[in-house]
Amino acid sequence: MSKHILATVIALLMAAGLPAGQTTATAVDPAKVDAVFARWSSTTPGCAVGVGVGGRSVLQKAYGMADLEHDVPNKPDTIFEAGSVSKQFTAAAVLLLARDGKLSLDDPIRKYIPELHQATAAVTIRQMLNHTAGLRDWGYLVAVAGAPRGGHVNTHADVLDMLSCQRPDGT
Repeated sequence: MSKHILATVIALLMAAGLPAGQTTATAVDPAKVDAVFARWSSTTPGCAVGVGVGGRSVLQKAYGMADLEHDVPNKPDTIFEAGSVSKQFTAAAVLLLARDGKLSLDDPIRKYIPELHQATAAVTIRQMLNHTAGLRDWGYLVAVAGAPRGGHVNTHADVLDMLSCQRPDGT
């Protein structure tokens, strides 16, 4: 995680009224959250913030712009395409599971996602992490499926359906 992102997360937690080490709060001061995100404006790309306490939303706000070219501001329900940003977090989570003995990097991927095509039987978690499994890029898949990037919210079921049709030989 970059120092900038980490600093913003820490500042947000402080703005939400969470003392260091505390992970729950009963109230969030919107003015303090606004102060943390004041640098995001109508002239900058932005972000959305959501704070949940006890399983319920206590704050939903958006800052900056979703599309600078077309002057579209962010809203709390703006869809942010995570794309490649999420890869390192997924990889870190998988490596933590491997470290804890909950999986092996050499396990076949179908052990955890049996819906994948039989042709992927030899593909391992390690190959997936190293991008050497031979599977197509997800952006290509959603375009072929008729839902180009940024134009559709892909559910877990959508992604699983697209992945289950893939073969490591690119067919």
